[in-house]
Amino acid sequence: MERTRGSGPGGQRRNKVETAVVLHHTPTGVVARASDDRSPERNRLAALRRLRLALAVAIRTSRTAPSALWTTRCRGGRIAVNPQHADVPPLLAEALDVLAACDWDGRGAATQLGTTQSQLVRLLAIHAPALESWNAERTRRGLSRLRK
Repeated sequence: MERTRGSGPGGQRRNKVETAVVLHHTPTGVVARASDDRSPERNRLAALRRLRLALAVAIRTSRTAPSALWTTRCRGGRIAVNPQHADVPPLLAEALDVLAACDWDGRGAATQLGTTQSQLVRLLAIHAPALESWNAERTRRGLSRLRK
């Protein structure tokens, strides 16, 4: 964790106080920054959320079955989660892991996760880079892009 001064507009307060936070995930090299607030603690929390989202998109692991978290959030085929909830990054990571394991086949991944492809699209659309990573794989395979 590194504290720095925020850049941009904000006047004297912003230029004198180190409230911006930069988090580095050393094993992967992923970096997240936050300087939205005057509070270093709120900036640390925002940077941590951004780091978790970035890691969810960047790192793939093998999955064989839906996790306990997934089964509590997926009821009757619908994925129920508030976009601001702390469960979003692990859910995104799990959805992307299963998609990668299913060779980026949305229907196959959705079946394995007990939901529909449209629900997966809605979940990944919460964080644009997550949906973009799926679309990049679809484009590489000559398939059309998915939209929210």
